[in-house]
Amino acid sequence: MNINQVSKRASRVTCVLAGSALLAACQTFSGDGGLQVAADIAGAELKKDVVAIKNDEVAAAAYDRVTHLLRRPLTADTAVQVALLNNRGLQAAYNELGLAEADMVRSSLPPNPTFAVQRLSSSPEIEVEKRVVASILALATLPVRASIAGDRFSQAQLRAAEDTLRVAAETRRSYYRAVAASELAAFLAESQRAAETATKLAQRLGETGAINKLDQAREQVFYAELTAQLAKVRQVANSERERLIRQMGLWGADLNFRMPAALPALPRRPLTMPAIEVEAVARRVDLQVKRIELVALAKSYGLTQATRFVNLLDLAGVSRTVTDRESGSKVRDTGFDIEFQIPLFDFGEVRVRQASEIYAQAINLLTERAVNVRSEARDAYRTYRSAFDIARHYENEVIPIRKIISDEMMLRYNAMMIDVFALLIEARQRLNSNIAAIEARRDFWLAKTNLGVAVVGGGGGGGEMMATASAPSGGEAGH
Repeated sequence: MNINQVSKRASRVTCVLAGSALLAACQTFSGDGGLQVAADIAGAELKKDVVAIKNDEVAAAAYDRVTHLLRRPLTADTAVQVALLNNRGLQAAYNELGLAEADMVRSSLPPNPTFAVQRLSSSPEIEVEKRVVASILALATLPVRASIAGDRFSQAQLRAAEDTLRVAAETRRSYYRAVAASELAAFLAESQRAAETATKLAQRLGETGAINKLDQAREQVFYAELTAQLAKVRQVANSERERLIRQMGLWGADLNFRMPAALPALPRRPLTMPAIEVEAVARRVDLQVKRIELVALAKSYGLTQATRFVNLLDLAGVSRTVTDRESGSKVRDTGFDIEFQIPLFDFGEVRVRQASEIYAQAINLLTERAVNVRSEARDAYRTYRSAFDIARHYENEVIPIRKIISDEMMLRYNAMMIDVFALLIEARQRLNSNIAAIEARRDFWLAKTNLGVAVVGGGGGGGEMMATASAPSGGEAGH
């Protein structure tokens, strides 16, 4: 077999490898930039729409919808929808998804061949050498590498979905905190006005000698402390509103949206989730990401074993033309050049060991995450049920009993059976109970949001509660 036949056979092998790799591995860009997974999860879990803003037309349509939603008093669901359409951090996450898709398409393409021309001139000959180099190893492993790239893209799609769930959860938390802080500020403002009236009454009674200076000072300090507390709660309310604004990505004229005066009422019955652990393990997006990571590593591990002894294998088709300067005759030689690395010192054991350890590490991390997810789901559900029971207890027991006490105290005061200071002491206690009831309702809605995060995903600091100080206790005041 002469060199021309060998060269032709090598070229045919290269063409076959390239053709099969192209048919098996080539990917194309999707029409939605890979957003379908995030859109499906948002639709199923949140009942909301998502959009990747890629041009001015889409941006204008999204803004028109945001403007329409903000015309009505804001609800938690409306706030979430506005954030999903308008949060620029979420749009940046969708840009990351687009980059991941571009990497997938690039990884599915065969390597570009390298073409080189060399010209050597010396008397009496002129030598021109043409060389086309293609990596056989890259072509042979292209289907596996493309499959791994597809798994990485699936991970990126789930991460975009997790970012969507995270933005929705954080927006919902911000909404409940903002409404609760506003409701608490309004309640304290009303209580402050009542305390101001009581303080003026105490001053007039003090001028007549009806009460001593100690009781008068107690009324004044309660009013002063309540005033300071109201200022603090108003600042908290402003900060919580600004946090909600940041989540929804609003500015300018859009800041004039309206919020309800009070938190939503409690549901009639709490959710019953007996199989919450199983549900969380099956639905958590972060677990799905880690499962795909394990699959990709398994494929990569197999690829590492297959190429442990060869990590560089290039086939070069060579064509050389020699021209005689005197006669002008040309002689053309063809052949091929194979270049590979000899495993003289490294037999691939290092790379195989690294791949094995990385795969084992991924298994352990996945198992740990699954255990943690089950625990998080159990804890979130217990917190949810406890928050519901506490809020319901205030709503059905504490607040009605406080109202009965207040009405009875007012009857006794009108009958001149008690003095005004006993009435004021009871008013302070009722104030604390109402503040605790508002906070209990807020904590319930936060716990419900955190429960959804524990089952589906989208975590990010859901455990913390808004620090809202209570009004000063009136236990020491009175006559």
